[in-house]
Amino acid sequence: MRGILYPASNVVFAAQSDEFAKIKPAKDPAIATDPIQSTYGSWQAVENASLALVESASLLTAGRKCSNGVDAPVRNPDWAKFLQGLREAGIKSYQAAKAKDQDKILDAAEAMTNACSACHDKWREKPNLADRCK
Repeated sequence: MRGILYPASNVVFAAQSDEFAKIKPAKDPAIATDPIQSTYGSWQAVENASLALVESASLLTAGRKCSNGVDAPVRNPDWAKFLQGLREAGIKSYQAAKAKDQDKILDAAEAMTNACSACHDKWREKPNLADRCK
């Protein structure tokens, strides 16, 4: 989640901004840590991030422990349904990026938010915010 989905979705979300088209490549794009400013930046970065999201859905079908130490619910039917939502959101984002269409990116970002929220609402461990005040 933290290595692929989070950074890739942030690239898609960044493309919603009116300022996205104004982002210039880094001084040395070959070593840029921001994908939007890298050699494969701008809309190409959104295409690449979208494809990473599509492909990561397959990775999430593998049995493993989540970061909280709990087994991933790969046998749960909702898991497969939610992963399909992730794939579809990634494809929608890819198509919007290919068209360089910011209106379509807004729709794709909403689809991505919904896909992520579906899983997070059911399985993500939610911290007790009151514990932070102690």
